[in-house]
Amino acid sequence: MANGWSLLVGLIVVVAASLGAWFFSPKGENRTVWRSVLILSFASCYLMWAIVFLAQLHPLISPKKSDMRPGRAPE
Repeated sequence: MANGWSLLVGLIVVVAASLGAWFFSPKGENRTVWRSVLILSFASCYLMWAIVFLAQLHPLISPKKSDMRPGRAPE
């Protein structure tokens, strides 16, 4: 599943998890803290995953094989 749809699927999963954290956070005086921590954690993990995924999907620098003779390297 290495294509652009992975980002959309991941986003949908994170939004669903965030909604679950919003509605199912434990009641009490720390409810806002629970919501904030969970939703920010989901968002941060998604952003980190998306950045790493996109960096591997479209690298800025293409790898080069260095152990080949100069005249033998495919162009």
